[in-house]
Amino acid sequence: MATNQGQYSRKLAAILHADVAGSTTLVQKNEAIAHERIQNTFRQFSEIIADYGGTPHEIRGDALVAEFDRASDSVCAALVFQAKNAVTNSTLTDDIRPEVRIGISLGEVVVADGTVTGSGVVLAQRLEQLASPGGIVVQGAVSETVPVRLPFTFESLGEQNLKGFDQPVRVFTVRTKAGELVPEPDRDATSESDITQQDEGPDQKSEKGKPSIAVLPFANMSGDPEQEYFSDGITEDIITELSRFHELFVIARNSSFVFKDQSVNVSEIGRKLGVQYVVEGSVRKSGQRARITAQLVDAVTGNHLWADKYDRDLEDIFDVQDEVARTITSTLVGRVGHAHGDRVQKKGTPNLDAYDWFIQGREIFYGGTPEDNEKASGMFEQAIALDPEYAAAYALLSESYIRDWITFWNEPLDKSFDGAWSYANKAITLDDTDSQTHTAFGVTSLFSGELEQARFHLERARALNSSDTRALAYLSRYDVFTGNSERAIERVNEALRYNPYGKYYFFLVPAYYVAHRYADAIQVLSHIKNPAPIMLCWAAAAYAQTGDVKNARDAVKRFMAVAERNLRAAGSPMPASWVEFVAQRFQAKEAEDREHFQDGLRKAGVPE
Repeated sequence: MATNQGQYSRKLAAILHADVAGSTTLVQKNEAIAHERIQNTFRQFSEIIADYGGTPHEIRGDALVAEFDRASDSVCAALVFQAKNAVTNSTLTDDIRPEVRIGISLGEVVVADGTVTGSGVVLAQRLEQLASPGGIVVQGAVSETVPVRLPFTFESLGEQNLKGFDQPVRVFTVRTKAGELVPEPDRDATSESDITQQDEGPDQKSEKGKPSIAVLPFANMSGDPEQEYFSDGITEDIITELSRFHELFVIARNSSFVFKDQSVNVSEIGRKLGVQYVVEGSVRKSGQRARITAQLVDAVTGNHLWADKYDRDLEDIFDVQDEVARTITSTLVGRVGHAHGDRVQKKGTPNLDAYDWFIQGREIFYGGTPEDNEKASGMFEQAIALDPEYAAAYALLSESYIRDWITFWNEPLDKSFDGAWSYANKAITLDDTDSQTHTAFGVTSLFSGELEQARFHLERARALNSSDTRALAYLSRYDVFTGNSERAIERVNEALRYNPYGKYYFFLVPAYYVAHRYADAIQVLSHIKNPAPIMLCWAAAAYAQTGDVKNARDAVKRFMAVAERNLRAAGSPMPASWVEFVAQRFQAKEAEDREHFQDGLRKAGVPE
């Protein structure tokens, strides 16, 4: 990685050092031929290094230094090169055959002016000197970091005393297992890859820093071996659905099915697959019924994070598979997001500090209080300051602003709405392939009255990520605004069924009100602790429509106290009509629906 003159950066990296064994002897045989072949050898090696995501920094005569973000990539590149170089040398008719020795280490390096230095480079060089011609020697930390499922064999050379290092270093040789192939380069974070990397710390993460999950084959408890396909189908559907969620890295089916019918504890599986989370379960199919159980386990701590069971009729076996898979998927996503909230990883940004601010903000954002929203907004702003092209941070910052506007939490309200539009536009401009950006843009469009635009983007979010139940919940609000309250209720119940941990109950309130089901709206409101001011307005209108004047007036009083306080704190004028002020949050397409809401507000005593 070249840097500007005089500038440098420090980083943790996998360092590869290679040189040509016996280069002096080769040069003595024929200087011109030896020089040309050595250069060709390192050019070929540099291309392979680049293919595996590495950066060749220096080619100094008979030596090469390269840097990788992932230890597994450095080992793959080294093995591929050595195999190809052996074939190239076998075609030569003379004995001027450049054979390369390779050493690989993990450590902190300094990148400056196109060169890389530091203890990691020195260690890689010392390791390379222990390798035989055509061989590869790696530091013990490298062997531990590369997932064991990869087709590599590590052979210990014991602890070695290396020049310049006070403590002995554990050293291993590495080769490809007989009959196996080195995995092809795969730099796509959203693809289903068999290459993941374990972090050196206690947490295990995927190669892109995402939470990593393996879904083990669900046990067939039916007592009928012919029903094996059903339990395997459920497992595969869950893997497929989880793979659609961009924030997770899911181990491929072929890797997780290695453990089918094996008695191995979850911690060992997590270690072998290089994942932190493991999903396991069972399927019992009998006649026209199926019972599916599933649980999510933290493979590092052994803690059970979530468990549930599902009893379903089998009128349509494929519908059952899909429903169960999506239910488990959404629940897992919610639980993994919660369990992973204090872990530092990067997603959608190369800046780890930016991602740290983002995940902290996201966790707080889902708390759902005005204090949470304000604090989360500040954290998203910190993430954007560190990475001005961080689309996901803009998306949630937009939603935090629109939430302020909808709920009357933080003033001035016009600034909240303008900010929501600005950040939603920025988010989707930066990345229109992320469901989060489409959800943010859809939500902002929804409360601007751009209903069909909102529907398009919310449906696009669902298409990009079928587990995005927030987009589904806001589609219910679209249905409310367009007068289809029954479909809105169905959507909310679907979102809650797929993600019981989502706070979607409050979406039922306006749907029930528009459907004239005031008692149902009141019942839902009774279960919401510390309702937002806008919910107090819906409560007031619903109570008023049932003739419960006392509770209606009480809800209005509580709403007015919060709203007036916020406006005064912001130095904003009081609205000319509180009814119109509140009704702006209800972008109903039909005039009769708008009038229906305003009628309830007036009956409750909201000032004109």
